[in-house]
Amino acid sequence: MRLGIRVRGVVQGVGFRPFVARLAAEMGILGWVRNTPAGVEMEVQGSAELLQAFLRDLEARKPAPARILGVEHEEIPERVETGFRIQPSQAGQAPRPSVPADLALCPECAAEMGDPSERRYRYPFTNCTNCGPRYSIIRSLPYDRPRTAMVAFPLCEACGSQYREPLDRRYHAQPIACPVCGPRLISGGLEGEEALAHARQTLLEGRILALKGLGGYQLMVDATSEEAVRCLRERKRREDKPFAVMFPDEASLRSACRASATELATLRSVEAPILLLERVGELIAPAVAPGNPQLGAMLPNTPLHLLLLAEVGRPLVCTSGNLSEEPMAIGEDEARSRLGGIADAFLEHDRPIVRPVDDSVGRVEGGTLRLLRRARGFAPLPHALPYGGPPILAFGGHQKVTVTLLFEGQAVVSQHLGDLNSPLGQDLLARTVADLLDFFRVEPRVLACDLHPDYASTRLAERMALERGLPLRRIQHHHAHAGACAAEWGLTPPFLGLIWDGSGFGSDGRLWGGEALRIEGWGFQRIGHLRPFPLPGGDRAVKEPRRSALGLCWELLGEAGASGSLFAESERTTLLTMLGRNLNSPRSSSIGRLFDAVAALSGLRAGPGFEGQAAMALEFAARAGTGDDSYAFGLQDGVADPAPLLEAMLEDQRRGLGGEALARRFHLALAGLALAWAQGAGLEDVVLSGGCFQNALLARLCEEKLGAAGFRVHRPALFPANDGGISLGQAWVAAQWGNEV
Repeated sequence: MRLGIRVRGVVQGVGFRPFVARLAAEMGILGWVRNTPAGVEMEVQGSAELLQAFLRDLEARKPAPARILGVEHEEIPERVETGFRIQPSQAGQAPRPSVPADLALCPECAAEMGDPSERRYRYPFTNCTNCGPRYSIIRSLPYDRPRTAMVAFPLCEACGSQYREPLDRRYHAQPIACPVCGPRLISGGLEGEEALAHARQTLLEGRILALKGLGGYQLMVDATSEEAVRCLRERKRREDKPFAVMFPDEASLRSACRASATELATLRSVEAPILLLERVGELIAPAVAPGNPQLGAMLPNTPLHLLLLAEVGRPLVCTSGNLSEEPMAIGEDEARSRLGGIADAFLEHDRPIVRPVDDSVGRVEGGTLRLLRRARGFAPLPHALPYGGPPILAFGGHQKVTVTLLFEGQAVVSQHLGDLNSPLGQDLLARTVADLLDFFRVEPRVLACDLHPDYASTRLAERMALERGLPLRRIQHHHAHAGACAAEWGLTPPFLGLIWDGSGFGSDGRLWGGEALRIEGWGFQRIGHLRPFPLPGGDRAVKEPRRSALGLCWELLGEAGASGSLFAESERTTLLTMLGRNLNSPRSSSIGRLFDAVAALSGLRAGPGFEGQAAMALEFAARAGTGDDSYAFGLQDGVADPAPLLEAMLEDQRRGLGGEALARRFHLALAGLALAWAQGAGLEDVVLSGGCFQNALLARLCEEKLGAAGFRVHRPALFPANDGGISLGQAWVAAQWGNEV
């Protein structure tokens, strides 16, 4: 009996063909396997019983990084065969979404690096079919060495022998390399071990190192040195936002963080993201994450990181190689130009980086990994989204931008690109759009963008729509947030979306951010929202919580009740004049800005900082609070009035109640509001999304309250609740819109 088999999914660059060949040899099955732009295809021959067992094991025993989205097979005529072989890849037809993500260093390669008898001993670019660069080096599909950045490194005889041996771990491993034929480590005029020693000395002296990593440059400095970390903050122009820390090993990580077995397993996984962990001890300098009880922790995920961390022997800050709000650098000349004023030394290599891929960031909640930034290890793995219409290209928002290409029932979401405040960020967005379309050889028939007219992503979408004569769907920001969660969990409208964030352009032209939306396919009904209040100074209020506090008090208590303790009298007078005359004081229904106002009024964070800093302070205080006493919103016709909450909170403050109690009662009030809106909507399925639901305490309280009342609650996990999921949601809404072109 002979079967023709086609496998769709992430089955290239993950050791799938070698796995098939080994499985066939183990079972005595004859035939062949090869890559195609659409996935992997094979012909297998043997008894009916053997082939049935082969089909079962194909999925049950697949390599860990592989993701099978579909297996099709049919009986075909038998042929004369001898053995089982891997055939050359098939090119020509348009690729399907099956691009592998970059994989963290596997235990076998790590052990090999530490064995003096191995020829890859201490080699910083070792890899195999189970680990190493993928998306960051691929130029085109199907995934073969000539179509990657490794084309510049012809295999030596020893590597070639491993590449061709079916039983070898490096069988058809496209990035395979060794000290004889692979990339070299460089630092100034030094190479190899001397370059590594120079980098080690730089870090031990408290200076800043720019490291060319797997998907771009990273800035590294001694995480135990307060002075060194402050120097990095000053040069990078990043005042308070937390830095991630890379630990040499699990033992050092546990000395600074509390990590569960699930969290440790996630850190060791092929994706190896940065995880937010509870901070313990005093090993890490306070300046790494000022005022934050958590650390963004990671373990070495490439051979180069493993060597460097072992040499230094202490945790290192590991942050993107850029100035604040710019994308990370990937090329040598670019890095020298942009990072020369930050780094004291550079540790580089001669393997080209095709596209920037930053580190993924997440947290584990109740055993579930929830991503806050989706990049290395996850992007651009496709997500099944049943849809048979024309290809859709969605451009995302303005912050934490991603791009989504939806075609052939799969959504491909790009890696995290960052914000679009700089020309460099806008250029990266345009290049990523072109890259995705060229990579998959897809011509979009429908474009989708944010409703906001001034976003750089909107303007790019408008230009492309005009140039190509394509329809452009303008998707309301919070509708897209709800759509992203629906796309992830396969929800069918109608359902309720509780979408709470900093701000998004509303259908009425105002700033929304505390929304209860009845989702009805490509449309929605706004059945509830926070009572709007003014933000004096507009965008300045985003990073200065006391402005939100002043606007809230002015709206709810009048000018006499607008707190004067947060400002000097002259500044307060100016701001009150702005409010009275409605000058640069846009009104917003944002729960994110309500968080800022409450944080300022409760004395937790009033002055300037990064967006979300005040809300984080409020969350951390609430975690330390106790009791079940809650504030309450007034609710009429779906509009949530915070006046009763504010009055009760100010009264508690006058009575001497501390910030922790105020913060907890505020969080409980929001959970009560979520329940009230859900009960008013009368829909069984409720989505919780938007940046505010990155607050783990708020999300848990709302989920528990809604779940206890019988609602089915859905929260983003593999796609961020923040604006990193917006492009996926835009594609989902556009797909609901209909197939007309």
